Formats: sequence, structure tokens, C-alpha cells
Amino acid sequence: MASTMGTAVVTGASTGIGAIYADRLAAQGYDLVLVARNADRLEQVAKHIRSGTDQQVDVFPADLTDAADLASVEDFLRNTPDITLLVNNAGLGGALKLVDSDVEQMTSMISLNVTALTRLAYAIVPQFIARRSGTIINIASVIAISPETLNGVYGGTKAFVVAFSQNLRHELEGSGVHVQVVLPGATATDFWAIAGHPVELLPSAMVMSGEDMVDAAMVGLGRGEFITIPSLEDANLFDTYETARRAMAGQLSSSTPATRYRAGA
Repeated sequence: MASTMGTAVVTGASTGIGAIYADRLAAQGYDLVLVARNADRLEQVAKHIRSGTDQQVDVFPADLTDAADLASVEDFLRNTPDITLLVNNAGLGGALKLVDSDVEQMTSMISLNVTALTRLAYAIVPQFIARRSGTIINIASVIAISPETLNGVYGGTKAFVVAFSQNLRHELEGSGVHVQVVLPGATATDFWAIAGHPVELLPSAMVMSGEDMVDAAMVGLGRGEFITIPSLEDANLFDTYETARRAMAGQLSSSTPATRYRAGA
């Protein structure tokens, strides 16, 4: 029997946040297509979900930094009519200073965090528009709005995810397509070990479990939120930040320099 929720495609689904999203979406009634490089771990996640639900769970092993693999996933998104939700979760992190980081690793980070996410969104959006329904969840990071905290390239890639999502939301207004961008804080996954800074070195009070993070993001999705910051207690702080950003919008381009930049000012 086909799922009434349709099919959710989750990238980076072999571990951490992606695997938790897969579990939660299956519990909500979505069939799943799980995308990640590690085929064995991907199948373990799929087997676990199949054992606890009646949902169809397929695996799609792919390295999204590889052009051929990425193109295969794009083709799948374009040509599979029952996809109703895309979770753009796959990503690499970095905790080292720029001068201590390997530039090839930083380039791979840009390829995965920016290029792959963008191309997958481009692949699915036309189909969603045509059906006037569909959801894209882009996983960013609080580092997008606090870039001094960790590696600058990582912060830059996540700032791109936020800006891209903001524009995507603007362009899709009234289309029936929903965009959510999630900004996790420090989350207890293997992200930190891969990034070169084990999570055990962080103060426990600032580290959220992956389960709590995804559950909070799903609450935000259910409420129709665009930006969800699971750790931020006072939502007014971000509202103030966003109001100030929007207030500048009409003053950012002018035929004359601002008074303070004129000769003799």
C-alpha cells in the first residue's frame, strides 16, 4: 500500500541527524529513500526502520561530492513523482582555524555543503511547483549567524544555506511549496569528531542530543516555521535580528555614498 505522505528523501542518512530524521519521518508515515556514501551503514539504518514500521525504505548509496553520483541523485529526484519531502542534511564540518585547515578538505566541504545542496534543490523544486505541494528542509547551523565561532569556510557554507533558503522561500511564496531551514547548535553526533574537535571537549550544557534536535525541528516544521533554531529559548532575539536585517534592505543601494563617506565628513 502506498504511503499517504509520499516519499521523503534524506541525504546524509547513514548516521547522526540524517538517520534520526529518517526514523521520525517513517513514524509519521513517509516512505523513505536514504542517501549516503556508506552503503553498509545506510542499510543498517534502513533495516532498523523497516523492522519498526510498515514503510518502504530504499537505500541510494552515493557520494554527493562525486559529480556522477550527484547527477544520479538529481535524476532520481527529477523522475520520481511520489517524492513529497527532501531533507538536505548531508554536510561536512570544520572546527580548525583557516590557517590550520587543509584547503582540499575545505573545497570538498564547499562541494557538499553548497554545491550538492543547491543542485538537489534545483532538481526537485520544479516538480514541487508543478504539483503545488512539497517540502524542502535545509540543514544549516547556528554558525551561519555566528561565523566567528568555528572554521570560517564551514560558517560560510552554512550562511549560504540560510541565504539560499531565504531566497528560495521568497521565490516560492504562494506556490504551495514549504521551505524550512534548521540551525542546530552543538549536537551530540559524530560531526565533531570528523571536524577535528570531539564533542566530549564541549561543555555538556551546550550540547543537545540528536534526537532532541530533530524532534524540535519537526515541531517547528509542523508549525510552518521557516527558520528553526532548536536551542534558542527567546525567539524574540532572532526576530529582532531579522527585523534589523529587513530594515536595511531598502537602504543598501543608492546613487550617492552615505554622508559619512563623503569628502570632508
